[in-house]
Amino acid sequence: QVQLVESGGGLVQAGGSLRLSCAASGSIFSINDMGWYRQAPGKQRELVARITSGGSTRYADSVKGRFTISRDNAKNTVYLQMNRLKPEDTAVYYCNAEVRRYSVRYYDIYWGQGTQVTVSS
Repeated sequence: QVQLVESGGGLVQAGGSLRLSCAASGSIFSINDMGWYRQAPGKQRELVARITSGGSTRYADSVKGRFTISRDNAKNTVYLQMNRLKPEDTAVYYCNAEVRRYSVRYYDIYWGQGTQVTVSS
């Protein structure tokens, strides 16, 4: 009953920008940490950025200074602003969130379906 829906992926030239969005919906009492991960073909999934409920952030070294994660708690939405994109950023980007449902007292981990980001050289 909890779903994460991503949007904003696409094709962009190197040096360009994209803004990803991920909205959580369903039987949600509260959301703790939210984040973005990515997986390129033939590679392991890796952390891109995370943000706590209080707004503290963490970034992969490869994206520091270029990407910014933010959230809108009223909309249960997390964003990833990606600037100065590089071909190495090409991957499927997955949204993730720690969600407490009304019916339980603990947080579960949920994942979005992924959105493709392709950066051409």
